[in-house]
Amino acid sequence: GTAGAAPLVELVRSGTTDVKQNAAAALANMAASADNKAAVAAAGGIDPLVELARSGDSVAKEKAALALYKLSSNADNKVAIAAAGGIDPLVQILSSGTDVAKEKAAAALWNLA
Repeated sequence: GTAGAAPLVELVRSGTTDVKQNAAAALANMAASADNKAAVAAAGGIDPLVELARSGDSVAKEKAALALYKLSSNADNKVAIAAAGGIDPLVQILSSGTDVAKEKAAAALWNLA
């Protein structure tokens, strides 16, 4: 739940590049479950994932796009991702990201539409 997500959110926010990538991947794994989608958001996970999608390196953008894709299947999270400015970095990934990042960003944008 939220207790498990909070330390990962902090690592996405303030870890080294590698730590941010791994923490974003772990949040994406957590967000595979419906209960955890809400828990990741409640722990403040959306803003740092959006920031990572905006300014991370190519691997970090892949992990952030994957996490945002999984989180975006929750109705409340759709609103939160849009409110956090998440649409623009996902659109940017479509033109400049890796193939994996492009796929996840497109899927997230599909959910957000």
